[in-house]
Amino acid sequence: MADTVLYEVSDGLATITLNRPEAMNALDVATKVALRDAAESAAADAAVRAVLLTAAGDRAFCVGQDLKEHIGLLAADRESGEGRTMSTVAEHYNPIVRALAGAAKPVVAAVNGVAAGAGFGFALAADYRIVADTAAFNTSFAGVALTADSGVSWTLPRVVGPGRAADLLLFPRSVSAQEAYELGIANRLVPAAELRAEAEKVARALAQGPTVAYAALKEAVAYGLTHSLAETLEKEDELQGRAGQSEDHAIAVQAFVNKEKPKYLGR
Repeated sequence: MADTVLYEVSDGLATITLNRPEAMNALDVATKVALRDAAESAAADAAVRAVLLTAAGDRAFCVGQDLKEHIGLLAADRESGEGRTMSTVAEHYNPIVRALAGAAKPVVAAVNGVAAGAGFGFALAADYRIVADTAAFNTSFAGVALTADSGVSWTLPRVVGPGRAADLLLFPRSVSAQEAYELGIANRLVPAAELRAEAEKVARALAQGPTVAYAALKEAVAYGLTHSLAETLEKEDELQGRAGQSEDHAIAVQAFVNKEKPKYLGR
């Protein structure tokens, strides 16, 4: 894995850190491959019970595509006629978003600075966003004559509503951390100096929680967004049956009876 993405697993928590602070954590090819590999590893590893996605430096979470590299790739495409430049959506961005959003475990994004374009998309793919008061968000896509990718056309309307999403997509601008909190983009707003500690605290608490139930909750919410009430009720019944058979549920019930704090096993 490239050193532009750091990956560490400790006590059930996988921490993925974008590590190109000198480039505002822009996504060149090596970084996209490494981030895809890290996200997929965290999603697939049964020992990982929660994921923390964060970034090095204090200026940016991720400003999206590395446009300096992109210019060179576009020139090479024109010369070769292969048209491979935009294949990065299918090869890199889509797998990253699928791994984060589809992971059967909670994903927390700690947004320390600017999150733009695909960087915004990756933050939206997380289940919970803790945002520094110095951070900012920008869809960016229309500003470089592109359409949305990284799942933003799906996630953003569901977070802020179709009308606000249209405004943010058609007229890209910097959305402050405070406005992001008011719009529902940020779940929690904290002073920049406290971001990493707070994010780790939340993510580690989730890593020690009822993993099967968390996975079922993610699946239920995603299902309910695109299905009828009747269908969703049936899905809830199915998922509740699964959660009710878990060891974590038995542990929780016994702990409740004993007036103790449950110690979940994640299964």
